Amino acid sequence: MRPTNLLYTLYERNLARNLDPVRVPGHVAVMLDGNRRWARSVGAPVAQGHRAGADNISAFLQWSAEAGVARVTLWMLSTDNLERDPDEIADLMGIILAVVDQLADDGRWRLHVVGALDLLPREVSDRLSAAEARNALIVTEGLDVNVAIGYGGRHEITDAVRSLLREMSRKGITMEEAANVLSVDDIADHLYTAGQPDPDLIIRTSGEQRMSGFLLWQSVHSEVYFCETYWPDFRRVDFLRALRDYGQRERRLGR
Repeated sequence: MRPTNLLYTLYERNLARNLDPVRVPGHVAVMLDGNRRWARSVGAPVAQGHRAGADNISAFLQWSAEAGVARVTLWMLSTDNLERDPDEIADLMGIILAVVDQLADDGRWRLHVVGALDLLPREVSDRLSAAEARNALIVTEGLDVNVAIGYGGRHEITDAVRSLLREMSRKGITMEEAANVLSVDDIADHLYTAGQPDPDLIIRTSGEQRMSGFLLWQSVHSEVYFCETYWPDFRRVDFLRALRDYGQRERRLGR
């Protein structure tokens, strides 16, 4: 082993050893950003960047499980992304479907698809739903993994309100009555992630420092960690640094 590799390994082990298991986030959400810029930086086609990013997902889930994280949310495709060049989106859809099928059949992860599947091509949404259903039959425990595909925070909240209003209408509740009884919990119960804990830690790779509509409702008390590394180059040591940073923060949860 080269001296530099040895030092890197020792540093990584030291980071892992010094993590306080009590202060490890239960739910980590990740904005997998920088695939296109990574591709440009190495002179490769954009699709190669997306494939390199996809290749990093299984390793990240393994790191999360080893660290004691219970749930991971991966933002793989936003509603804004759907406006990109059709050829790029077609390539990206194929890569995403291959990743989701792999995760569904892996046996270690409990897969949940979150997003506006109605915005996706029918064959894509059908395949995503089939992967989730197939996974539910073969996996009963393990790390919960949300794959956010066709996801946008504003769209999610709009869908939640629509769903809630339809439910109230079915119950014969008038608009005036609904306005008088509507609560925060009512809307939360109709989000794509209904019934799930909100993310404790949100990581965004690539150096961008904005939320871009990711988990707008759920992230109100989340800690956010921005990493300069492009997602395809995101390493276990980068993840451990994020966990260390999270463990050193005083969480006020709005108080």
